[in-house]
Amino acid sequence: MTIAELIPLIEAENLIPDADLTKEVSCGYTCDLLSWVMAHGDEGMAWVTVQTNMNVIAVALLSDMACVILPESIQMEKESLDKAAAEGLCVLKSPLTGYEICGRLHAAGIPEHA
Repeated sequence: MTIAELIPLIEAENLIPDADLTKEVSCGYTCDLLSWVMAHGDEGMAWVTVQTNMNVIAVALLSDMACVILPESIQMEKESLDKAAAEGLCVLKSPLTGYEICGRLHAAGIPEHA
């Protein structure tokens, strides 16, 4: 599934207009403890988190994740969005809860991280 296909599935808004939406989403994950995500992040991952600071972008880039997903219409800080845009990292915002987002990813056949 590509990011473009993921967006309507989770009713998301793309916060990075120039992001490459053709990237493949290989797996999904949800966690808010950045050090834990650093240890478990995978290439192509769609990461659901309520964290919005600059470190989220760094962790996602470190693992070459496909995108970061903010649940419950959480808004990311401008500085973080600017860094994501500069690095080409897609950030999505969904009105759904993290639980609902993960349920939809799972139902669509996106596995949890390896």
